[in-house]
Amino acid sequence: MARNLINNGTKSALEAEITSSASHDAPNIDEHDESVPPEEPGIALPAHVAGSGTLDRLVDTARDYAKASTAENTNKAYAADWKHFARWCRLRGTDPLPPSPEMIGLYLTDLAAPSNGSPALSVSTIDRRLSGLAWNATQRGFTLDRKNRHISTVLAGIKRKHARPPVQKEAILPEDILAMVATLPFDLRGLRDRAILLLGYAGGLRRSEIVSLDVGKDDTPDSGGWVEILDDGAVLTLNAKTGWREVEIGRGSSDSTCPVHALEQWLHFAKIDFGPVFVGTSRDGKRASETRLNDKHVARLIKRTVLDAGIRSELPEKDRLALFSGHSLRAGLASSAEVDERYVQKHLGHASAEMTRRYQRRRDRFRVNLTKAAGL
Repeated sequence: MARNLINNGTKSALEAEITSSASHDAPNIDEHDESVPPEEPGIALPAHVAGSGTLDRLVDTARDYAKASTAENTNKAYAADWKHFARWCRLRGTDPLPPSPEMIGLYLTDLAAPSNGSPALSVSTIDRRLSGLAWNATQRGFTLDRKNRHISTVLAGIKRKHARPPVQKEAILPEDILAMVATLPFDLRGLRDRAILLLGYAGGLRRSEIVSLDVGKDDTPDSGGWVEILDDGAVLTLNAKTGWREVEIGRGSSDSTCPVHALEQWLHFAKIDFGPVFVGTSRDGKRASETRLNDKHVARLIKRTVLDAGIRSELPEKDRLALFSGHSLRAGLASSAEVDERYVQKHLGHASAEMTRRYQRRRDRFRVNLTKAAGL
């Protein structure tokens, strides 16, 4: 029988936490800023061939390709970074272009130690802002040298004075994911959410990768990959940050914990044989819609089921919500899979073993004891 997972109070806390997380470090900018140059990539025709209709169409296509060279969320972040910097320059009576190392150094200083009383940004956010400015300058035909002393020395000082250890999300362990899945009802919506959690966990998937899956290859324009179900498991073909990669998800030890079985159940009862894998449902939860889920649904689902399953119940609700996110699924798989590290690295699509180790929350600590090995 379906049961209500969270009461209204918990729901309000969830929504507040999600909103706070989404808006953290967001720049305080106007909706319209005339001083900001166009946000299109800097691709244009040489002056001596301008006006050619055929070439003009190629320019438009080239701009589309250039925009697709970085992820959509990255494009949005870089656009917001430039808009904030341009407004900051305008308020101080200067222009953002050409980029001045001296002004950028002062801008970074103001982000780390704001003069208007607003909260200081984290070092990682400041570093990302600088990357956004460099990318935008390049797209507009300028060069921003991050090694210039006015930039590099200021940034080094900010890192030395304000840097803190990275805050990592809590890993969801095997017993946690089973407890979370057990809170879900067996109606259509519950079948979908069960498949999301189990598939995301077993695949070590990012939340964007989960919701961008299609049933068949190239089913929809916004597809980020597709799934093929075989006798021994499922193969996911993903358009990841580092290029196309395949993720193999084997069948589990029982139907109740098998991600592939959960996926099959959802697709069967939702009557989905093409298009997006994970879609919304009707208000009564009896019919699947055609609208692809947003990746924020995965974050909300994780937080909601963490609360309902009583995970880390010794902590206040606010702290529990802050501990877990979509990355908790990837960290959980990396921390729990007792296999050679190289297999975990391949499964997660990491370019280096060092990146994989960041996801392995305490799994390998003290496994090799160099103190004893040295004879102490």
